[in-house]
Amino acid sequence: MARAITRKLLRGLLLLFLVCVISFFIVVNSPIDTLQAQLGTTSMSMSPEQKALIVEYWGLDKPPAERFLGWLSSIVRGDFGISMIYRQPVWDLIKVRFANTFALMFAAWCLTGILGVLLGVLAAVYQGSFLDKAIRTYCMVLASSPKFWLGLLALLLFSGYLHWFPIGMVNPIGALAEETSLWTKIHHMILPALTLSSVSIASITLQARSKLIEVLGSEFVLLAKANKKSRKEIVLQHGLRNIMLPVVTLQFISFSELFGGAVFIEQIFSYPGLAGMVQEAGLKGDMALLLGIVLISAIWVFAGNMLADILYAVIDPRIKQAREL
Repeated sequence: MARAITRKLLRGLLLLFLVCVISFFIVVNSPIDTLQAQLGTTSMSMSPEQKALIVEYWGLDKPPAERFLGWLSSIVRGDFGISMIYRQPVWDLIKVRFANTFALMFAAWCLTGILGVLLGVLAAVYQGSFLDKAIRTYCMVLASSPKFWLGLLALLLFSGYLHWFPIGMVNPIGALAEETSLWTKIHHMILPALTLSSVSIASITLQARSKLIEVLGSEFVLLAKANKKSRKEIVLQHGLRNIMLPVVTLQFISFSELFGGAVFIEQIFSYPGLAGMVQEAGLKGDMALLLGIVLISAIWVFAGNMLADILYAVIDPRIKQAREL
């Protein structure tokens, strides 16, 4: 098991290096004029000498390979650079915004797993009933609906008409973060988290339903029924363990989906996470900030896949034995 984890870590480091290389040269070859994007109309009144000094200060006059090696060496030392937009260390900016994004994604991720498995089990146990048809219809509608449309609909219904949840943001308008209670922050996060988890719930629900129906029709379940075990005992003792492997796979695949979906959800709900920062960094050519966010995102997705591999061995010991061979 330790050797498998070591191999996975080495492949992860290689993957992160490739992500850094590809992302860097995509940003370098972007059609956005970094100087023009940063200065705006101010650049029209500046002399060529002033522009040259700014270009030299930010290192934009160096060859791409030299800039990449300089950036990579700084990353290895733990220095993500200085943001051109905010004039602050990139890591300090990411640390604050990522805390909000992480809280939102973690809440959505937990809701995805819990609600997905619960709905899938109910649909399988009551197969063919009205409840089963309602759950399948619900999943089909969610799976074919874009997140931004669901977000706007949820905002209009639950915030605009019913007034159950705030319109968005982490804190009430005009309130400081230090003055906001934990419950208020959770209340602000519930609707964005539910919206973000909605599409991933559909795939997990349908997978759990399909697998559990297969398990309930197997011979060992028929034997359990012959031994007068109740339906609840059969589902808890035999069903859940057999459906966990595909469910865990889908659950951790949703790591990357949640990160991508958070970009839309944070914009719709005015949630102060990484989404707005990514958009601003991309439009204004802030290379250090954009690459820092890309790198953190890649590490997040890799960590999720790594955790999934470890859980596979816990759920199914045969996987652990196969890796030790």
